[in-house]
Amino acid sequence: MIKRIKTNLDVVEAMLYYWEATNDKEKVGEPYILSIADFPEMKYLYGEGFDRESVRKVLSAISNREMLNGGSKEDRKYWNNNMWMLEDLEFTNMMVYPLKVLNLNKLIDKLNKINPDAEYEEIEVIFIPGHLDEYIIDENKLIINFFRVMPDLYEEDKVTIGELDLDDYIEQRLEELISK
Repeated sequence: MIKRIKTNLDVVEAMLYYWEATNDKEKVGEPYILSIADFPEMKYLYGEGFDRESVRKVLSAISNREMLNGGSKEDRKYWNNNMWMLEDLEFTNMMVYPLKVLNLNKLIDKLNKINPDAEYEEIEVIFIPGHLDEYIIDENKLIINFFRVMPDLYEEDKVTIGELDLDDYIEQRLEELISK
């Protein structure tokens, strides 16, 4: 039975500093970039074609105002996503704010009704700055690509992922998680 749903924004918070410093034309050092690459949550991005060194190479290039030379499809997508964040930090903050105030505990009763024998007491919803995947489910963790969070420019409190409202999107993914 599910007792708690935790939201994890650790990597996004670290990236906020990176985006703001880079936008202000400050040099973000390799140690800080590597600390981002070393977050345990970042392992969900790693695989063939994208690893810790990819994160370092991409974020370093952006911080140094360099084009990304070569790289895998994932490297190029990661570079594009991060450059997009730098285009308008106000929009970036509009993406982050709804996640900071996200309260998923309202879903606990609903999820327990769907599966009263749910395997996990705690579920963690993790937002990471990803590249290709929209989401990943790993045991009791739902990992969502932060770059897919879309605030509506015309409706203040409307936030979606794909065509779904943020809350509905997370609810559907959590239903999938507890049904595995």
